[in-house]
Amino acid sequence: MRPLFVTVTPNPSLDRSVELEHLHRGGVHRATAVRVDPGGKGVNVARALAAAGHRTVALLPTGSAPGERLAALLEPTEVTTVTVPIAGATRVNITLAEPGGVTTKINEPGPVLTPDETEALAARAQTLCAKASWLVGCGSLPGGVGEDFLARLVRRCRRPGLRIAIDTSGAPLRHTVAAAPDLVKPNHAELAELVGRPLGSLGDVLVAARELRARGIGAVLVSLGAGGALLVDRSGEYHARTPPITVRSTVGAGDSTLAGFLAAGGAGPDALRQAVAHGAAACRLPGSAAPGPSDIRIDDVELAPTPDVTLALTGDAA
Repeated sequence: MRPLFVTVTPNPSLDRSVELEHLHRGGVHRATAVRVDPGGKGVNVARALAAAGHRTVALLPTGSAPGERLAALLEPTEVTTVTVPIAGATRVNITLAEPGGVTTKINEPGPVLTPDETEALAARAQTLCAKASWLVGCGSLPGGVGEDFLARLVRRCRRPGLRIAIDTSGAPLRHTVAAAPDLVKPNHAELAELVGRPLGSLGDVLVAARELRARGIGAVLVSLGAGGALLVDRSGEYHARTPPITVRSTVGAGDSTLAGFLAAGGAGPDALRQAVAHGAAACRLPGSAAPGPSDIRIDDVELAPTPDVTLALTGDAA
């Protein structure tokens, strides 16, 4: 039977993307294109997994009119959506995209969940994970749930046969590392913040990823923007990237990177190649559109079984 992925997005959003010829601060602009996508990191991962043909359930709290529209936008997709009603309004995020891939993002903080709403979300996740292959917890946290929400979710849902991946940042990532999930996927900047020092080269990133592995993390997948991605797991240490591409939008690229990795088995160099191919495909698409099979260019991905530790990195995020 095909694996079942359950994604949990505690702070989902409506993603409104506006394309402009050039952003002038304080000016009046005419958009060249506008689109609205269901958003939030876990939602993006779910959409990309479903586009790759995998069984996927997206669990998310939804409230007010934005939450209703978010759920409606997911209905035509292959994602099975499970919602937990909340009193607050689902947030709306705005991306201003300029030619060449320059994006300006405005992310709302999101609603504040009550203790009952927080417990309902966690309990539903535990129920859904009873038959799942992967639990994927992603993104920022809304108010009220506590910075350790994802760490508590890891401990609550862990069972034999279930693998857990987490993609978050800041304090929630620090808490989650202590819970030792099977996989974490920070980007370059998030990893630097976690270890408390600059990571100017691929060698620096490699050392930091090794440190996380030593703390009990099963695998560390680091997205590096234009630098591709680095994987450190029990199979080895690998770096993969593509030649320069024409970027339309970077929104959701890191989420597609994680989805590609999970879709290809969630371990080893072949999964890393798929991760980088999916991330690059997302960058070529508008807004936070999820790449499908026809968008993936796996032959473009260059894999280095031995990472070049001297390679300088720009620090861009994905």
